Amino acid sequence: MSFVRGAWKLLVGIKDAFVLLLMLLFFGMLYALLTAIPNAGSVDDGALLLDLSGSIVEQPAEADPLALAMGGSSLAREYSRRDVVRALTLAADDSRVKAVAVDLDVFTGGGQVAIGDVADAMEKVKKAGKPVVAYATGYGDDSYLLAAHASEVWLNPLGAVLIAGPGGQNLYYKGLMDKLGVTANIYRVGTYKAAVEPYSRTDMSPESRQASQALADALWEQWLDDVAKARPKAANVAAYAMQPAEALAATRGDMAQAALRAGLVDKIGDRSAFGARMAQLAGADEENLAGGYKAIAYDDWIAANPAATTGKIGVVTVAGTIVDGEAGPGTAGGTTIADIIRKGLSEQNLSALVVRVDSPGGSVLASEEIRLAVLEAKKKGLPVVVSMGSVAASGGYWVATTGDRIFAEPGTITGSIGVFGIIPSFEGLAQKIGVNADGVGTTPLSGEPNVFKGPSDTVDRLLQMGVENTYRRFLALVANTRKLPVERVDRIAQGRVWDGGTARQIGLVDQFGSIDDAIADAARRAKLDPGAAETVYLEHEKTFLETLMADLSSETPEGARDAFSRLALRPEWLMARALSDAREMMSGPAIQARCLDCPIPAVPTHSSGKEGLWALVAKWIS
Repeated sequence: MSFVRGAWKLLVGIKDAFVLLLMLLFFGMLYALLTAIPNAGSVDDGALLLDLSGSIVEQPAEADPLALAMGGSSLAREYSRRDVVRALTLAADDSRVKAVAVDLDVFTGGGQVAIGDVADAMEKVKKAGKPVVAYATGYGDDSYLLAAHASEVWLNPLGAVLIAGPGGQNLYYKGLMDKLGVTANIYRVGTYKAAVEPYSRTDMSPESRQASQALADALWEQWLDDVAKARPKAANVAAYAMQPAEALAATRGDMAQAALRAGLVDKIGDRSAFGARMAQLAGADEENLAGGYKAIAYDDWIAANPAATTGKIGVVTVAGTIVDGEAGPGTAGGTTIADIIRKGLSEQNLSALVVRVDSPGGSVLASEEIRLAVLEAKKKGLPVVVSMGSVAASGGYWVATTGDRIFAEPGTITGSIGVFGIIPSFEGLAQKIGVNADGVGTTPLSGEPNVFKGPSDTVDRLLQMGVENTYRRFLALVANTRKLPVERVDRIAQGRVWDGGTARQIGLVDQFGSIDDAIADAARRAKLDPGAAETVYLEHEKTFLETLMADLSSETPEGARDAFSRLALRPEWLMARALSDAREMMSGPAIQARCLDCPIPAVPTHSSGKEGLWALVAKWIS
């Protein structure tokens, strides 16, 4: 009996501990909820504080509730491009906002088009007569492109402006795969389809190098032109970028003074001096602390100015890699987006549809699923206009062919009209570890693809013919919608990536313009007044739990980083992106329309900062 009593006491103790744990978890979640949800009623006079501690993306990704509950890492903060633009646009006309402070200390970047949209919104604030003041310890390409549009650019005395320009290194795995005994069986069409080169070569092919250099040069020219127009006193930024050592030698190693001397910044001062300047513009805070000023928190400002939930112009977003089935925001699940479009068509009284594409492509099947859903809008008589973001390539362009008109920006990366397939096999590895495979079959496809001996000749032929057929469908799709001969499309396709300016010249896009321009064009096509037509974004409506998870999981990068520290992180970001892509390529659909040779973003947008490189390595090899 003593054993039974002891066991009972143990069970009761476990039960009490479990109840206590649940209570602690409940009150912890309640506290987090009360502190995380923005306070829309707290907006008062002051400076709108745009503290961009993370990256600007077209569509922020959702947190994984299970990972969060298990104590996993959270996402680095992602700011919605349209929310940031809306915040600035409203600030220009709101008398409560006296100035805008743009804190770029831990800004991790964004696509060139997304940054350009935010910069245009900053210009609207300036035109309204309100100062826009930028501050950072270190400026890189993306952060300086934003800062150049500010009224005043501040730099920490120990900071620097380091401009690297487009370009960098790609990783090639052929040598590693040979050592491991892994074979990438590749099926491709297109001279420039460099997506598969990391698995078939140890270096960049001449064709890929030519295309990549042309793209980098075009993006660099656009970056320089944008900075020069926004900030005439920084007209020598190209010379500064090409000869940084000489610029630094002229100030005896003082990087902040070198930037000031080159006209890249206006003021050198620490955060307290910056705060004192903002207090002059917007008023001192009530506590009168050094460096304090009246600030309107970004999240509170957004909460006080919610986006419209109904409208005549529907906007659907295709952002991130296009994948089969369902997926959360930040990844373009074919079924998810198709369902969102159909729901919008049935529940909203839409007069036109705008498709915002910011995707390097992915699954051909999912791209076609989205395209067919958009065509349902056309069958209902709705005009369809496509707006390209920073990237609209491969499968992203497949979707874009639905547009009655395609808008892009000079900095948009598009094209990559090509198809490839890849299936890994492990015959070399099996031989090394002494594993043999044998069996019987009833047809040429029994047991295929054989990952231990490699795909058979029949499978090779089938997949290659499938890739070629999909490529022909892609060419015909572009030719029919763009009113171009198939032969001409074939010449400008071949998997090559183009900048928006060149894409317009060769007929892949119709005109330059922002998403606002695309919406206005859609309104005119629907015979609506562009100035009065209301816009509604068609997307998954977050539940209360999803909103709470997003607030709890959003992580602010820790501490300011000088410009050299930012550059030092680029190799880790590059490796993390490469391993993530490699894992997706090897486990994804056999036939893809995806652009892996599109420029790598400044920071992996959907991987946690805490997860890190080695966690991705473990996932890739698992």
